[in-house]
Amino acid sequence: MKPLHHPRAEDLSIYAVLHALAEPARMTIVRRLVEADGKPCGTFGINLSKSTLSAHFKVLREAGIIRQEVAAGNSRVNTLRREELDARFPGLLDSIVHAVEQSEPALPPV
Repeated sequence: MKPLHHPRAEDLSIYAVLHALAEPARMTIVRRLVEADGKPCGTFGINLSKSTLSAHFKVLREAGIIRQEVAAGNSRVNTLRREELDARFPGLLDSIVHAVEQSEPALPPV
């Protein structure tokens, strides 16, 4: 499996981050990672095809919101790049997650 591209912290773009977080499925992925970081791709409880989920993970990774590492076999473990995001855009992730949680129902258990 070829290495995945993760942008450097100093290269993170506010526009790419906001675009990535504007899509409900991607926001659900981020909310799940806030609850429990370090989750494999198939454990998010989102009713979408694998190819669609893969595309969402790619957008989040290329925006610098998540890091994906290869685990056993060909599965990938996803973690939030919280420290890097907070250093580049202080308080942004927490503010957006909080706003979404205030306006949407709680996530169902996985």
